[in-house]
Amino acid sequence: MNLMKSLIPAAAIVALPQMGLAQEAATGEPAQHTQYIFTTLLFLMGGFLVFFMAAGFAMLEGGLVRSKNVAMQMTKNIALFSIAAIMYWLIGFNLMYPGDGWTISGWLGPFFSTTVLDPVGVGADAAALDYASIGSDFFFQLVFVAATASIVSGAVAERIKLWPFLAFVVVLTGIMYPISGSWQWGGGWLSEAGFSDFAGSTIVHSVGGWAALAGALILGPRIGKYKDGKVHPMPGSNLALATLGTFILWLGWFGFNGGSQLAMGTVGDVSDVSRIFANTNMAAASGAVAALIMTQLLYKKPDLTMVLNGALAGLVSITAEPLAPTLFGALWIGAVGGIIVVFAVPMLDKFKIDDVVGAIPVHLFAGIWGTIAVIFYGEASLITQLTGIIAYGVFTFGAALILWSILKATVGIRVSEEDEINGLDMAELGMEAYPEFSKG
Repeated sequence: MNLMKSLIPAAAIVALPQMGLAQEAATGEPAQHTQYIFTTLLFLMGGFLVFFMAAGFAMLEGGLVRSKNVAMQMTKNIALFSIAAIMYWLIGFNLMYPGDGWTISGWLGPFFSTTVLDPVGVGADAAALDYASIGSDFFFQLVFVAATASIVSGAVAERIKLWPFLAFVVVLTGIMYPISGSWQWGGGWLSEAGFSDFAGSTIVHSVGGWAALAGALILGPRIGKYKDGKVHPMPGSNLALATLGTFILWLGWFGFNGGSQLAMGTVGDVSDVSRIFANTNMAAASGAVAALIMTQLLYKKPDLTMVLNGALAGLVSITAEPLAPTLFGALWIGAVGGIIVVFAVPMLDKFKIDDVVGAIPVHLFAGIWGTIAVIFYGEASLITQLTGIIAYGVFTFGAALILWSILKATVGIRVSEEDEINGLDMAELGMEAYPEFSKG
């Protein structure tokens, strides 16, 4: 690169941008091409960051389950992402973004309409120059639906059968998530009503949380979790792995929220992406610190798992509106999310709802909070935000409850008591994640 620069006269280097600007001003075409190229690049970069969140979910869950169930969690996570990729191509993408192809206007898109990419070497005359390539848009939206399925995976861990879980993932990623997503991001009835959810506190996170809650209720708690009126902790196998998973998720969230700007072709768009990055980071940091302080005050010692989930709750909380707040705004929104987790985890235990990794407090409760918090900085009203929260809750929880119940009544969703005690790694897979060590 330095050699090439040395061969170009300095005057020419200075003149190149000016020539481009002059041509852009004269025709307007380079500006459109630039918008298309950079927005496509934003989707691709944001997409592979969100894809890396799949590794974060796997590491977080692998660290928070007992060692006898780690291989099962790894299998579920790679399988659910792969299933989501296929189902979103087969049905989900066009069901979620129907354009003019609504089956029921504003409510239901077309079924069995597979995604078709741009032609190889597409020309400027055939490309969507005011937006981005189909491939980049499809990939960016796909990784979001996979994140929703990962939320469910952690909550129902350590007692669910593999294949019924994956059957649930097929319906969640191919039908349930795309239908509800179309109501807002696909230009459906909630979008027209003024509901606001920038990157998915409700559309992604609370949807995963509602589905997880339904699964946890139908499955019931793990053996020995609630006994003699007491809660018996079941420590995870590897908190170092869980911490790594949290940092990976934190990193991926920059793509999650930043990519949701959906444009990078202007100075304003790029500046807004940087603002989203800064606010996203601040909310995660304040969520972690809030959980750190609260656990010290409540339990006299900090709780690492609460701090990890506090950071994630801060991220979920800012996801509904990561652009408009100031850094201080992001700080207090994220901090409230971290506090919510500290109180929500023991609350679920009181109701004997066994959520292995804390997915429901992080993604459902903090997701609801983040969606409400939009009213402090966005243009949405409280009534509209609550309408969206209720709509997603009723649809997702209701559909998930029905689907989990059908699976339970037909093929069964829970392993036997003996298999649960021995561990799902051997019972479901016939292999162990840590064969050198005794079962945890």
